[in-house]
Amino acid sequence: MFRDSVRKFFAQHLLPNLDRFEDQREVDRDFWRAAGAAGLLCPTVPEAYGGLGLDFRYNAVVTEELSYAGSSASLPLQSDIIADYFVDFGTEEQKLRYLPGMVDGSVVTAIAMTEPGAGSDLKGIKTSARRDGGDYVINGSKTYISSGKHCDVVIVLAKTDPDLGARGLSLFLVDEGTPGFAKGRKLDKIGQHSADTSELFFDDVRIPAENLLGQENNGFIQVMKLIPQERLSQAIMGQAGAQRAFDEALGFARDRKLFGTTLLDMQNTRFTLAEHRAMLQVGWAHLDHCITRMAEERLTNEEACAAKLWHTEMQWKITDEALQIHGGAGYMNEYTIARLWRDARVQRIYGGTSEVLKEVIGRTLS
Repeated sequence: MFRDSVRKFFAQHLLPNLDRFEDQREVDRDFWRAAGAAGLLCPTVPEAYGGLGLDFRYNAVVTEELSYAGSSASLPLQSDIIADYFVDFGTEEQKLRYLPGMVDGSVVTAIAMTEPGAGSDLKGIKTSARRDGGDYVINGSKTYISSGKHCDVVIVLAKTDPDLGARGLSLFLVDEGTPGFAKGRKLDKIGQHSADTSELFFDDVRIPAENLLGQENNGFIQVMKLIPQERLSQAIMGQAGAQRAFDEALGFARDRKLFGTTLLDMQNTRFTLAEHRAMLQVGWAHLDHCITRMAEERLTNEEACAAKLWHTEMQWKITDEALQIHGGAGYMNEYTIARLWRDARVQRIYGGTSEVLKEVIGRTLS
């Protein structure tokens, strides 16, 4: 029933506007509010803070349907990644201040970790937060921040003790309009055009000490606790995106005439699509296993890394080969497969590159 309601919502509010969202490089704020009113945002947030109090399986349904629809709107960022930072680490005041708006769509959030010189290795960040009486003063810059342009509040990872390395990082809440906080240009990406991505700058940004999210110098541990769910969310996007690419290729191959027959009647095409179907079958079974473990709070970081690695690599293989099946048509933006192909490429980069994930998994082998 929930999946049916999500599909109906996207059919009414997303699909008719998809091309416009892509062109303007972000979704409308009205879309966020409509998604909130329909119960699609942050379903795991407890009822005390305006949420539905459900488990991660409901997040997974929204993320699957959004990715299958061919949209890169940042709903999973808010629901699957950021909401739990407030639920798990926020004070009662912080939860009451932000969570109801995150649920109803009136508050859009972002999380800022990556910097021009630091990505997967968070220990290398340079953004600092210095304690000054009852305040913290933040200086630095962030880049590649999803929802950075139109967010109302951003979670910022900063160094509070440079001598402690990863043990000297903390998380802070910075509201839009705070003096010294500036949003840079909307970055011009290869794909995922419906998700605005921006630079953020912090020039002597003074915030009250109560804007510390969690404990001082505990930021890295907080990130590591929640990153398995982030990576599982990206695995879900990969699986659903791959399914849509396969369906587009299969439909095209059935209709495309070549040398007096259909493209699907050619053995090479059939073999390629048969391999895709087998991979998707295995992928859905594995994904259901991981989602169940996440809902039971038993998914390990290594399992999440493996899921993100496998499903996003599988997404790229299927999407690239699906575009090849389309031939020249696949290179035309008017075909859905072109957008799916552009959007798939970053999946093997953000949230931990495939190479970093292999390193994390590999360290557990000795």
